[in-house]
Amino acid sequence: MQLERRQAIIVLDYGSQVSRLITRRIRECHVYSELVPASTTLAELQAKDHLDIKGFILSGGPSSVYDEGAPSCDPAILHSGLPVLGICYGMQLMAQQLGGHVEPKHGTREYGPATIEVMADAEQDYATYRIFEGLKPSPEQTTHLDRPTQHTPLRLPVWMSHGDSVDQLPEGFKILATTESNPVAVIAHPKGLIGFQFHPEVTHTPQGKELIKNFLFRICDCEASWTPEKVIDETVERIRQQVGKERVLCALSGGVDSAVAALLVHKAIGDQLTCMFVDTGCMREGEGEQVVETFRNHLHIPLVAIDAEDRFLGKLASVTDPERKRKIIGEEFIRVFEEEAVKLATEQGKIGFLAQGTLYPDVIESTSHDTANTAKRIKTHHNVGGLPEEMVFKLVEPLRMLFKDEVREIGLELGLPEEWVWRHPFPGPGLAIRVIGDITKEKLDILRKADKIVIDEIRRAGVYRELGQAFAVLTPIQSVGVMGDGRTYGNLVAVRAVTTGDFMTADWARLSPELLARISNRLVNEVHEINRVVYDITSKPPATIEWE
Repeated sequence: MQLERRQAIIVLDYGSQVSRLITRRIRECHVYSELVPASTTLAELQAKDHLDIKGFILSGGPSSVYDEGAPSCDPAILHSGLPVLGICYGMQLMAQQLGGHVEPKHGTREYGPATIEVMADAEQDYATYRIFEGLKPSPEQTTHLDRPTQHTPLRLPVWMSHGDSVDQLPEGFKILATTESNPVAVIAHPKGLIGFQFHPEVTHTPQGKELIKNFLFRICDCEASWTPEKVIDETVERIRQQVGKERVLCALSGGVDSAVAALLVHKAIGDQLTCMFVDTGCMREGEGEQVVETFRNHLHIPLVAIDAEDRFLGKLASVTDPERKRKIIGEEFIRVFEEEAVKLATEQGKIGFLAQGTLYPDVIESTSHDTANTAKRIKTHHNVGGLPEEMVFKLVEPLRMLFKDEVREIGLELGLPEEWVWRHPFPGPGLAIRVIGDITKEKLDILRKADKIVIDEIRRAGVYRELGQAFAVLTPIQSVGVMGDGRTYGNLVAVRAVTTGDFMTADWARLSPELLARISNRLVNEVHEINRVVYDITSKPPATIEWE
């Protein structure tokens, strides 16, 4: 069966730290989008038979168009007749390649919040004004630009991050908006070529999503057809085509990603799937019991549960480097699966595939070849870069191109219990990367108790769903304390809680002092090995969400 072509917006990645957000914002509007390297040509994209390309977005990036080796755009894309939105560097690149001119950054730079003001006569040309249609002045706009006028201008707060600026427009373009320091903030051509000097994809541009919607629906003429039902249908068909009649083993971690992956594979191939939960000894309290109850008794999916605590902790003994921990756990997972697959093969037939819940952010943080050459590897995820080079399985990764919010929508559609769907993410290596330094069963038990207290109190406070992730970290630091008039020398535990929409960026959560006090009191009173608690107030970036 041939998969139906899907409408798509292609985002060319010029290396911005928030390029992935553009793709995510488009998907939030139920339009499919792919992020591709900036060097991708129109011919390469048109060769992808499954894509009905409706438009392009050129992302921002750290380069200047005047840098030696600065990335460019295939001219065929700009002359394809399809709409193109250039953001920041993308706007400058489009203007330059179409015959305009970019002023080098020796002029005025703009970094941070700014206000764009739409030109008074912009509405007179509908073909170019479509990008602003339906927008109203933001209550957050600044007032210092006020000046006597008979026309109340449309002003919108935006987020700027640029040095170079366009100072001469290509033929056929017109200026739609300015800022106090930049006379060329938005440009447009009647044929659907748009340039934003600001970043509409970030939350610091409050009406940025509305601008993106206008590009998608008013300029590119997209349909909002990328829905959970559509994703499920396409993914199920793709799994069937990939797997055929072979058997599949699915790794369950206890998190929503692997659970949704399992449900999709089961929907596709039914009894050809066997799920496996491996207790590494690095799981949260009650994790194993919950996995068994949900999959065996609630969802009625075949499940094999393996107790491999001694095996994993033996391999991890005395290992302190986070990357080594991830590599060891990733490889050991595969070895356990391979051994168990041999046992299962004697009963049910050979197992040729391993399914796992790899997400798009996992891929992005583990490797650079999927998008811009300028992207840097942050850390290895055990189910991406942590896999051994030699393994007997072929991989099935039904969620590889999806973001977390999309996975949750699909999970609800497939009938996964809400408690699972809204669980905070749990890293594949588990508590092994939340025990800083070497790992022992004693340390893991301390952390298990501490982590449960943190989550219990956050749930009691009613803020669990507001947070992207919350957990405890057992540090290698011990400190002096006083308990019952006696001296103690106990463990320092850090509490981490963040708010995030995409897990590519995150801000530390402003938990109430009262909640933090309850967490701290319970930790030192109920976990005797702990005598000091600190709260992590670092955002991502510069930090990552996990400590290791």
